[in-house]
Amino acid sequence: MPPKNASPTGPKLPVQQLAILAVVRFAEPLAYTSVFPYLPEMIRDFGVEQNKIARWAGLTSAVFSVAQSITAVPWGRGADRYGRKPMIILGLLSTMLTFIVWGMSTTLPMAIVARAIQGGGNGNVGIIRTMVAEMVPERELQPRAFSVMPLVWSLGSVVGPSFGGFFAHPARQWPSFFGKMAYFRTFPYALPNLVAGIFFLISVAVASLFLRETLPGKRDERDWGISVGRRLTRAFKRRGHRSSASSQHPRRSSFVDGEATAPLIPANVVSHKKNSTTNSPPSTREVFTRDTVINLVAYTFLAFHSVAYDQNLPVFLNYPRIRDVGAPVHLPFSFQGGFGLTSGEIGTIFTCYGVACGLIQFLIYPTLVSRYGVLHCFRVCSLILPVTYFLTPYTALFDSGTGRYVSLAFIMFVKGFSIIIAFPSTTILLTNSCSSVRVLGTLNGFATSFSGLGRAAGPLLTGLAFTWGAENGFIFVPYAFLSFIALLGAIPVFMAVEGDGPSATPDESDAEDVLPNESAIEEEDEDSERDERSPLLTRAR
Repeated sequence: MPPKNASPTGPKLPVQQLAILAVVRFAEPLAYTSVFPYLPEMIRDFGVEQNKIARWAGLTSAVFSVAQSITAVPWGRGADRYGRKPMIILGLLSTMLTFIVWGMSTTLPMAIVARAIQGGGNGNVGIIRTMVAEMVPERELQPRAFSVMPLVWSLGSVVGPSFGGFFAHPARQWPSFFGKMAYFRTFPYALPNLVAGIFFLISVAVASLFLRETLPGKRDERDWGISVGRRLTRAFKRRGHRSSASSQHPRRSSFVDGEATAPLIPANVVSHKKNSTTNSPPSTREVFTRDTVINLVAYTFLAFHSVAYDQNLPVFLNYPRIRDVGAPVHLPFSFQGGFGLTSGEIGTIFTCYGVACGLIQFLIYPTLVSRYGVLHCFRVCSLILPVTYFLTPYTALFDSGTGRYVSLAFIMFVKGFSIIIAFPSTTILLTNSCSSVRVLGTLNGFATSFSGLGRAAGPLLTGLAFTWGAENGFIFVPYAFLSFIALLGAIPVFMAVEGDGPSATPDESDAEDVLPNESAIEEEDEDSERDERSPLLTRAR
């Protein structure tokens, strides 16, 4: 017989809060990927030679990631202390302002400084990952829940490059309208960033009004943003009937027995009570276990080569074609040339790439992982990536445009498929290797920090390798380098094991409440509404 409080229908995703978190997350990948189409042209406009563009493009990405890695742990600790929600809002505002400054950069040093400040002022990646883990403790829901944010990244990757390439140089593209505005003649790359700023404002508004705090010790505190959002919601919708009594129970893990249904964060850990968590910072031994170290290394390698590839690919696509370079071709390694594309054409390619990644994320990933397992899928993808990296420069050797674009599309599809599988998989493995929910925020802060080092070193070293290869007639060098790094990164993947997820600490073992479902939240909202109308009742409580 099932436990009294168990739901006969099993656990369900908190769709509403995940959707809100997705809206909050959307602005960042949109802003990040929007620079890809115009970055080579932007650096060239700073007076950099063609063969050295990759070096400086890598450096601008590196300073962002280094700054992010330095501040990631303080952001994680801040989220553990002050709450997830306020830190996310602060990160969004910081990123929005510095991103606009980046678009108004007129010199290379100014652009580099803006990117560094932008990276240091945002630790939302780890914080959002922590919130997803706290919203969805049930193990069987992990693949779908953890695939939501990568799906949002894919959607941002569709929109970002499209308007990044579309709105760059507006005075040149639409001289009859923007050509009359001195601002856009002086700052030709500002418009994409101003457009992205609108999405950031939307994210800040949604987070402030509708996103609920998930940190156990902060959930019961009064949230004025939620109160305002509740009043706005009541003003635009009719009050519905109360949910049936059976749907008002708190979220419980499934009664189905077995490891597949073991909660990521046990139900007795996630509590509404402020005294259910400890304020003392977690020790290094709690954070760095054997399993977490292996997964952190795997995550860092993955960030290293995947981000370096995405950063370097627009430079390769913008590089003049082999026939325009005029350098001799001596296969298999001695050749020099790219695709010779403009920022608008590169934006179109990345838009199609983002669409494909989104479809893979939404349609294939949950089913694939459910059938074959997270770790097995991650291992297979870790072996596919080195091959795709190595083959990329050879797409430029086709004489016909059809051959070039078909081969490039195939390479990018395989790469996107592997990355879409790999990133949420390594997130799940890292979370399940955590020893306690108490250290989850700090662990994700370290994950952001270490991956930031990979995302800094990858584009920088690959950019240097591209510059050397372009100057010496070996354009394949950066991709051979990435292939080698990806092979090294596969080693910790085959050392990893699937953990049982974070467990309760002694201070938390007596907690009995769990995160309420959306029906319970609606009931709580109605109670809060009555309290607002009855101050005496509120004081009496």
